[in-house]
Amino acid sequence: MIPMRCYSCGKPLSQYWEDYKDKIKEKSPKEVLDEFGLKRYCCRAIFLGTVDEDNIINFSNMD
Repeated sequence: MIPMRCYSCGKPLSQYWEDYKDKIKEKSPKEVLDEFGLKRYCCRAIFLGTVDEDNIINFSNMD
């Protein structure tokens, strides 16, 4: 789950998350973040370090 704002600089980030997930299927993350105008390392690190909740395995259902 992406945070609403960047931890370091406070820039709003959550509005880019859905578009980011869709566009990284076609382009590299660097190109997508440049397209959004996210130049700061702190903001880019949040996008690159966030794991989508859909990709986490639910171990409680494994028998």
